[in-house]
Amino acid sequence: MRVIVTGGAGFIGSAVCRHFIADLGHDVVVVDKLTYAGNMASLALVASSPQFAFEKHDICDGAAMAAIFEKYQPDAMVHLAAESHVDRSISGSDLFLKTNVVGTFTLLETARRYIASAKKNADDFRFVHVSTDEVYGSLGEDGLFTETTAYDPSSPYSATKAASDHLAKAWHRTYDVPVIVSNCSNNYGPYHFPEKLIPLVILNALDRKSLPVYGDGSNVRDWLFVDDHARALGIILATGRPGETYNIGGRNERTNIEVVRQICSWMDRLRPNDASHHELISFVADRPGHDQRYAIDASKLETDLGWRARETFETGIEKTVQWYLAREDWWRPLRNRVYGGERLGLVGA
Repeated sequence: MRVIVTGGAGFIGSAVCRHFIADLGHDVVVVDKLTYAGNMASLALVASSPQFAFEKHDICDGAAMAAIFEKYQPDAMVHLAAESHVDRSISGSDLFLKTNVVGTFTLLETARRYIASAKKNADDFRFVHVSTDEVYGSLGEDGLFTETTAYDPSSPYSATKAASDHLAKAWHRTYDVPVIVSNCSNNYGPYHFPEKLIPLVILNALDRKSLPVYGDGSNVRDWLFVDDHARALGIILATGRPGETYNIGGRNERTNIEVVRQICSWMDRLRPNDASHHELISFVADRPGHDQRYAIDASKLETDLGWRARETFETGIEKTVQWYLAREDWWRPLRNRVYGGERLGLVGA
């Protein structure tokens, strides 16, 4: 296939590109605006491949998107481009509305016109819209999100992703655009921008800085290793059915404090110091609208398409910590020039 991957220079997008080119043999066209979270260094392993192309554009630019479709005649699009950090959405929601909602609309319209112009038959094209479990809101102590769980977003980020999901499904039902929606749990792994919990804790621990934990640390997330997510998207692209939604989860529920303590234990083992890294943990004021628990039921994807997560949280977090310790060349420029670890998302900021 020739696949357009929006947001391909981001964390999940770059993992998808590496997997699609190196493992599946697809031709990949990355479309990325290269905002603060886009990093061409994350694509270094595939950027020299003849199967790789790059286009620096904003997905809200309809003329640019139409020109890219015309130039490359893609067989599919995997749409990952999004503003994705909840904390940033609290203090800067306008950018989330533009990118996540207007950008998705622009891509859906581009795909619709591409198919209508007979450049590509709808039966031979796929539009995979990648979303999040946060659209479902918060769970209690029991239960799992399924593909039929009602939407109940809590943050500006999740509200804009919910809106984009609804647009994607509407464009399938109204215009027959062959859309497949995926909703994933929290990703982690190599090349993760250091504003997110796991890389932030690893790098703060490495620098012997405070390890901030929101509230009492009891919030629960289902953790998904990013390479498992990339494999899932490859399978969904190949065998998923248009009009369907597939939840992608790692079946690795952990409280935030458990995650932080596990990282501290690995840091104590790999970078021992006179004092344990556990002593750096500090509890800070909670995030506004912080959902208590997310957990994905991935049975549909596992049963219908045969996907299984390969990494447990224990194996994945070990690989992740070791990667950051070995790849200062990747994260140090970001830490020095883009994001230094300060708290984001304070109301009124």
